[in-house]
Amino acid sequence: MNIEIRRAVPEDAETLTEIAIAAKRHWNYPERWIQIWIPLLTFKPEDISSSKIFAELVDGEMAGFYRLIKNPPRAVLEDLWVAPNFMGRGIGQTLFEHAISSCRSANVFAMELDADPNAQGFYEKMGMHKVGEKKTEVDGQPRILPIMEIKL
Repeated sequence: MNIEIRRAVPEDAETLTEIAIAAKRHWNYPERWIQIWIPLLTFKPEDISSSKIFAELVDGEMAGFYRLIKNPPRAVLEDLWVAPNFMGRGIGQTLFEHAISSCRSANVFAMELDADPNAQGFYEKMGMHKVGEKKTEVDGQPRILPIMEIKL
């Protein structure tokens, strides 16, 4: 198995979008919610050009990616998505560790994110801690997102 992490390029936009939507669907949210979220899960070539997005490829196939916004001394992990057919194979952990390494090399001392409630356990396994909550709403339904943080 050949694993490579590389910077995403604008031509990856459609694949990144497909992975993000498929990963969100994996958690069995109502399809109405998925439709509401599609604009937020859609990546355009210009989004990739203006962001730090890194993709993990397994034997040449894109398995997942993350987007990190660094503003030393802090960073925000804006996205971390793994294609459902690659879940449970360490892809998320590898991407998370790559993001941490990137933070450390840029003098970032804390990384935070607003987690999907289904991903909170994953981020806790990665060493993050819940430091707050963000109250949101989807299709009239209240939703609480855990705010996670890790000190580096």
